[in-house]
Amino acid sequence: MSVSRSTVLGAVALSGALLLSACASENNGSSAGAGAGGSTESSAASGDCFSGNLKAEGSSAQKNAIDEAISTYQENCADATIDYNPSGSGAGIKQFIAKQVDFAGSDSALKTEEKDGTIESEAAAQACGSPALNLPMVTGPIAIAYNVQGVDKLVLNAEVAAKIFDGRITTWNDPAIAALNSGVTLPSTPIKVYFRSDESGTTENFTKYLKAAAPDAWSYETGKKWTGKGEGKEKSAGVATATKGQDGGITYVELSYAQQNDLKMAQIDTGAGPVELTAESAGKTVATAKQTGTGNDLALKIDYATKEAGAYPIVLVTYEIVCSKYADAETGTKVKAFLKTFASNDLQGKLAEQGYAPLPSDVATKVQAAVDSIS
Repeated sequence: MSVSRSTVLGAVALSGALLLSACASENNGSSAGAGAGGSTESSAASGDCFSGNLKAEGSSAQKNAIDEAISTYQENCADATIDYNPSGSGAGIKQFIAKQVDFAGSDSALKTEEKDGTIESEAAAQACGSPALNLPMVTGPIAIAYNVQGVDKLVLNAEVAAKIFDGRITTWNDPAIAALNSGVTLPSTPIKVYFRSDESGTTENFTKYLKAAAPDAWSYETGKKWTGKGEGKEKSAGVATATKGQDGGITYVELSYAQQNDLKMAQIDTGAGPVELTAESAGKTVATAKQTGTGNDLALKIDYATKEAGAYPIVLVTYEIVCSKYADAETGTKVKAFLKTFASNDLQGKLAEQGYAPLPSDVATKVQAAVDSIS
């Protein structure tokens, strides 16, 4: 990893820290200092190991991050086996509610309103026998990633992006794209849209951005199921690989996957000028997040329609969905032990190497306290 990438990724932790901490403290008492009350050392390193199996499923956006956490934990705890299936956020939540996994990863918090006949938060609480918690664990922006020969710089706005992903703009030299890219030679190459075919929190966050920032151009409801046009590919790796192999390809995907596949990323014009995707610019949007959960439920609401200068608006937070009190105390002990490692300052500090932004220190303290409350 280059020095510049590491520096940029670290910046999001600083830029998002203040307000996220303030939001968390609204329902958790006064804000503690960095690291206060939380574990700076991983659970595994401090000898808090379990023996046996732990099973989880969900977000593919956090796959590289949770793989790092699993590797770290199992290196220190040889008798522990942790299996994470990156099947997508929707599948993970369904499996959690069905009691098939011990916790789920989701790029959106549990729904508190009915959708498709289910209120996720209530269904999860019923499965747990206690309130379920949304614990933010991995943060990162969503890139509009593209592969167009000869186009090294591209500016899009929400309206044009919505029309591209809805199949109403079909070639790269369309006048609407050209108007945002003065001086850039755009080819007549057909646009090939790739979307997540699995139920995905990344899809939900991306469609929330389109709906909030371009409501007249994006008429579909938001959700984990894609409702626009294009060709579906499974998981983050699927859309990134497909775009990399297709001249004219475009997709929405997490920063880490765009970087791994050497995909170019569009700048986004929110009305305050084009904004390049960096951790610092994404952090300006993260800093506007409001906490919607109470107590140790740390669900956040992001302002996707922000017009703050220099703010990159398409970001996501991956949550670990857990029971506050597990019916099986041994399972609760295992989940708590592993997530203490995942939320630790040591492990979070490694995530920049995987293309993610570590949790801001004050937010990490709140997450660590919530993890400690699991029983």
